[in-house]
Amino acid sequence: MYGPIADAPPGQETVVVVVDPLPVVYLSHTAAPLPETARAEDEARWPAAVAREREQGSRTFAARVAVARAQELAEEPRLPGPVPLPTAEQGAAVDLASAGDEIAELWREDPAQALARAGELAAGGEFTAAEVLDTAVDTAVGAGLLAPADARTATDPSPMAEQCLQAVPHLVLAVALASADPHRPPSSPGPAKTRSSRRPPSACRDARPADPASPPGSCRWWFIRCPT
Repeated sequence: MYGPIADAPPGQETVVVVVDPLPVVYLSHTAAPLPETARAEDEARWPAAVAREREQGSRTFAARVAVARAQELAEEPRLPGPVPLPTAEQGAAVDLASAGDEIAELWREDPAQALARAGELAAGGEFTAAEVLDTAVDTAVGAGLLAPADARTATDPSPMAEQCLQAVPHLVLAVALASADPHRPPSSPGPAKTRSSRRPPSACRDARPADPASPPGSCRWWFIRCPT
């Protein structure tokens, strides 16, 4: 679906896209395991980098657990409620996820500010800038893979295509975050360093349907290219 749009010349005002419902339905059913598949591919391709990241993650996780337990000791005991309070370990995992959400949201507005915030989070030793960025990538990829979920119930290929295109900004954000160097602002001149973290997730690649022939039940879509 996205191939004809990406391959069209810059001056072309309309782009004809053939929408095949079958890859969309398949993607919506297989989106959930794609991130885990991508992680397995990354581990097979870059085992040393993955092992190094896991070691760093273990250290920062232990630091977050220690902080959570210290806070528990400092706070007054609370009566148990209908919903159990998270353990220190669960709180440490939630803290990392929250940090990733924050960075992903900041990046949409100001990438430089997002990188600065990642550095601030890493200053206390409870996170590394790379793992916060990786978690932000996971957030963006997850949102992108969930975007076509409603498309599989569409009876008309035209709204199906529109719903699929809602995944584009999330996947673009994921690629930008995965390519970011936590030690160099986005606007800095000179060649960027390669971040020794997970490469752009394979899920981003898998989320792009192949260009099919026009089968029965498909439709042609015309996308108006906005001037840059």
